[in-house]
Amino acid sequence: MTETEYEGKKILIVIAQEQFRDEECFVPKQIFEAAGVKVTVAAEATKTAKGMLGGTTKPDIKISDARVDDYDAIVITGGSGSRKYLWDNKALQKLLKEADAQKKVISAICISPVVLARTGILKGKESTVFKSPDTVSELKEHGAVYLDREVVISGRVVTGRDPASAEAFGKAILEALKKA
Repeated sequence: MTETEYEGKKILIVIAQEQFRDEECFVPKQIFEAAGVKVTVAAEATKTAKGMLGGTTKPDIKISDARVDDYDAIVITGGSGSRKYLWDNKALQKLLKEADAQKKVISAICISPVVLARTGILKGKESTVFKSPDTVSELKEHGAVYLDREVVISGRVVTGRDPASAEAFGKAILEALKKA
């Protein structure tokens, strides 16, 4: 797909307010923008968010203000802050359920596929997650089929394993957008 084929496409990247994984936000964002996709970043608040490696970004909107109709895809980044800010975020869960009902592209990387698992989106679907006992068990407990792979595409749901997967993850999301 060329840049013009992505014209008009919009992606919401959701990050933890603190301790998001820098490359899982910035690498896909760069890939999306290079393809001509408009990217909006959301977090719990619009004050500057800080990454695990020291990177910062000022979220465009609060998660609670995001509207699913405004986006073609939702991307949830990982990092240790995901556990605190995203795993049980009710506004994010509501947004994801609406996106799923509307057949949008939904994706998460690192430990954030747990958010998708907890909303029921991964039930019966192949997926990956950063490999630790609690994350893998969360996926399985919620009916996901865990695969230890860099990126797993299951229909319009894309999951990525870890920071080293950020580039492949971003490209897989663009592929899923093509088919959406």
